[in-house]
Amino acid sequence: NGFCDLSFANAITTLRRIYSCMNNAIDGKKFAQMLLGGASSLSQHTQEVNDLNVFPVPDGDTGTNMMKTLEGGISEIASKEDASVADVSQSFSHGVLLGARGNSGVILSQIFAGINEELSHHSEIDAITLAKAFQNGIKKSYGAVQNPTEGTILTVFREATEYAASRVSQSSTVEDFLANHIYQAQISLNKTKEILPALAEADVVDSGAAGYLYVIMGMYQVLTGQMVADYKPSAEKQNVDINSFTRDSLLEFGYCTEFLLRLTTNKVDPDNFDINIILGMLEELKGESIVAYQEGDVVKVHVHTFNPGAVLSRAQEFGEFLTVKIENMSVGHSETAGKQPSTRGSGVAPRPKESDKKFSVLTVASGEGLCALFRELGADEIVAGGQSANPSTEEFIKAFEGCNTEHIIVLPNNKNVFLAAKQAADLYSDAKVHIIPTKNLMQGYSALSVITPGITDMDMLVSNIEDAASSVVDVEITQAVRDVTLNGRDVKNGDYIAISSGELVAVEDSPSSAILSTLETVDMDDYEIITLFTGKNVSEEQRVDVTEQIEEAYPDCAVEVYEGGQDVYDYLIAIE
Repeated sequence: NGFCDLSFANAITTLRRIYSCMNNAIDGKKFAQMLLGGASSLSQHTQEVNDLNVFPVPDGDTGTNMMKTLEGGISEIASKEDASVADVSQSFSHGVLLGARGNSGVILSQIFAGINEELSHHSEIDAITLAKAFQNGIKKSYGAVQNPTEGTILTVFREATEYAASRVSQSSTVEDFLANHIYQAQISLNKTKEILPALAEADVVDSGAAGYLYVIMGMYQVLTGQMVADYKPSAEKQNVDINSFTRDSLLEFGYCTEFLLRLTTNKVDPDNFDINIILGMLEELKGESIVAYQEGDVVKVHVHTFNPGAVLSRAQEFGEFLTVKIENMSVGHSETAGKQPSTRGSGVAPRPKESDKKFSVLTVASGEGLCALFRELGADEIVAGGQSANPSTEEFIKAFEGCNTEHIIVLPNNKNVFLAAKQAADLYSDAKVHIIPTKNLMQGYSALSVITPGITDMDMLVSNIEDAASSVVDVEITQAVRDVTLNGRDVKNGDYIAISSGELVAVEDSPSSAILSTLETVDMDDYEIITLFTGKNVSEEQRVDVTEQIEEAYPDCAVEVYEGGQDVYDYLIAIE
């Protein structure tokens, strides 16, 4: 009855104020729903974000990387129905930290890590608390990048947070803060074109910033009742080669066994439980690659064992299982024997270092031929991935665990993989990790050529590797998938383009013409070797034809050719 004399507009305004007052603070359940909403929103626009690619190449993966990063956090909070904001925030932050992949995914994980540092002290959130948390997210995300680039997700998050925080008062609601944050984020996103000329020329906004905007909009829509938080991470299908283990096979590697265990009060005291009890049990059962850590009353365990039944039976003495996964490591799964995760403070059972080997080499690579070549050149561990398939922080940590040496040399071989590798190195404490800033597979190839077993002066070795990587001229040849203007060149869908050092250098109607045009821009008198890595779609006839044309044009250079088998790029070329 109180609305009888009000206009419709005033009534709506009054109702919104009443609604805002009722939502002045949010609890852990609502916060978890908001995070689910953020993931749901981005999942609906993942391909759209992927398509915001400066180069007209089918390798855009920003949306996918950010989505998989979020899924790492969502999987950690899926069962937290009645948890506090602090509990939800800590679990989500931990999940996105390990799941982070790609530069935008890593930055997103650092944003939430900064937010968590503030929210970890609160059971509920109000606008002032959220503003402080977001401001801490600015510091954390900028601190994660050595040379922050403006006009990216960093800029949009910072400007939106500063704008919204400046308008927060005691009477503000969380809805008020997020509404102002989104308002400025939309403005800042459109301005990324003005900050980065490459975006303006390609007529796209920054993809990472666009992905972030979808996330925060989803969180806001759940808070205001515009969206139902019903997102569930899609289970990734694994291609399991069951024929790799036959009736005559012997169990050589054992079983990769993982489970989540809820400690129960009828069996133990969850609040005072010592994780070392489980670690001791796993070692007693002769488990390997042991990882066990506790978050509240939930214990997460990973172990390699020949008797998973015994492990599960003993573990059930402490509680009941939430999830269980067992894989025969002799069968082709996504995980390789000996590559398992550990984090600082996680309760990882240490493994003895190999006394006769000072360092291991870990490289990122894709393509069957390239992976085989890199192993021949001395790579001890290969993390599958690269362009369009960026590995996560956790995948690097798994691979670090498999290295088992005092020093680990890492070749990311992709500028969008570097931050995930660095974040993994920061989390890993069982070895000194040296991240070499290789930006592509050609630099990785050159770096491997100077790594000699038996060297003990790590500083000198790292310096030599960096010099070798930076001295190679790299060229990528692929086919354009849309019309665009870059570096003043008009590119049409179907043209063959050459990219070198991150710049478009040639546009031609055939791959061989693109290669020769690029070589003409290089002072070949300074180089002796031209190495080609052919993609999986290059035929033998095409390979021979291109090789002959290069040998004829540059008779003083040695031309080496490998069947790389990589996706997207027909030819990768290293000039040394």
